[in-house]
Amino acid sequence: MLIGEVGHSLDAKGRYIVPARFREELGSRFIVTKGLDHCLFVYTVDEWERVMRDMLTSPTATADARKMARIFFAGALEAEVDKQFRVVLPAGLREYAGLEKEIVTVGVASRLEIWDKEAWAAYSEAAQDEYEAVAEKCVGLRI
Repeated sequence: MLIGEVGHSLDAKGRYIVPARFREELGSRFIVTKGLDHCLFVYTVDEWERVMRDMLTSPTATADARKMARIFFAGALEAEVDKQFRVVLPAGLREYAGLEKEIVTVGVASRLEIWDKEAWAAYSEAAQDEYEAVAEKCVGLRI
């Protein structure tokens, strides 16, 4: 499972270093794409295939479904790490997520999310304030 959070930084060339705690499960090849809330989603190849199947079997008759699929797939990158577990994040993905230097990688069970450090702090603080109210709305989670 991909869980926990790790603060680190991009290097001067925009390279993302996969945190050690996530390397084994993520593997040497993975998919990075535009996520929600202006972060990047990182999927293992197997999880990406599952997500892709789910999206491709959903109805494309609605404009929202088509828009979501276009943004999600067009922004995707198949990444392969080098010997130091680094991968270059393209400028378009870095700009979308506001990634400059200080970042946070967050494990969200089936995927990783890459956030700008300040954006994650603001999001996390706001979400903490609403945690119990949101939990009440998600009754079926059994946590």
